[in-house]
Amino acid sequence: MNQDSNTGAIRQRNRQLIINAAVREFAQKGFSGTTVQSIADRAELPKPNVHYYFGSKEALYQEVLTHILSLWDGSLDLLVAEDDPKAFITEYISKKITFSRENPEASRIFAAEVINGAPHMKKRFGKQYHEWFTGRCDIIKQWQSTGKVNPDLSAEHLLLIIWASTQHYADYELQVKAALGQRRLNLEVYDQAEKTLTALVLAGMQIS
Repeated sequence: MNQDSNTGAIRQRNRQLIINAAVREFAQKGFSGTTVQSIADRAELPKPNVHYYFGSKEALYQEVLTHILSLWDGSLDLLVAEDDPKAFITEYISKKITFSRENPEASRIFAAEVINGAPHMKKRFGKQYHEWFTGRCDIIKQWQSTGKVNPDLSAEHLLLIIWASTQHYADYELQVKAALGQRRLNLEVYDQAEKTLTALVLAGMQIS
């Protein structure tokens, strides 16, 4: 490995260490309660490294939020009218449940940001976001117009319900554990949640 490649690998490793540490800190302490020093300490890197790679706590927080949105929205970006409704919705719910299982802290950071009025994301939730969401719904409406999906459903609320149902297992993990009488949510819980939600959604869409 040449020097440039080695430098690039170190840079990528350090950035990822910082992002991982930031997710843990922001999830536990919120934006205001988190400091650059606490992120550096968790990442086991010098504080100047955080400033070097990200500039500021605000910029790092924005990076974390952007990463979360890209993971969530990326699957819907791939949706096209030619997709098979059953196959796409089944896979989409699976991906959303998997995200909640593997990235609960990231999900809670996003939820807290939105609950608090999205002070750091207002620009992301403007006209462009509405147009993106409308475009996704329009594809579902095309399925409805060709008889592939129940025409009585609201495409908009279908997606919102999928979001709410899948993210619940991360954002309200403590409540779910208490309700199920479990100390931790194991893989079986997520499998059951995925199968149940998929069955309910497909039934509502009138897809067998």
